[in-house]
Amino acid sequence: MNTLYTAKATTTGGRKGHVKTDDGRVDMNLAMPKEMGGNGDGVNPEQLFASAYSACFGSALEGAAEKLDQKLGDFKVKANISIGKTENDDFQLEAIIDAYIPGADSVEMGEKLMNEAHLICPFSRATRDNIDVTLNLLLDE
Repeated sequence: MNTLYTAKATTTGGRKGHVKTDDGRVDMNLAMPKEMGGNGDGVNPEQLFASAYSACFGSALEGAAEKLDQKLGDFKVKANISIGKTENDDFQLEAIIDAYIPGADSVEMGEKLMNEAHLICPFSRATRDNIDVTLNLLLDE
């Protein structure tokens, strides 16, 4: 791999600790969600992952639109990252990616853009065959 950029973050205290990037742009307390027995007074890894995945997938949509000579319009991408337990009692993630692409010529083209973005997006490639990822093309906001 020809590395273009490396992000560096250090966490102390795990899910109930603090995370900070080496450049200081991310510097925040972490907390377990209330649904998992925590106080919810900070961000959690799933929120950070959802934020990163939705941004990355949005950029991949832009690349797909350029490749397919399409307009996206005022598009939006929402990533829903869930954590749960498997039948073996292991923690597991799943992702649902919802995208609203009002500039697509048709529903079929919107779906094609979503599928192409899923091939392009590094987060999608990193999760492929590791977690369930569902893609949804939203027809309205």
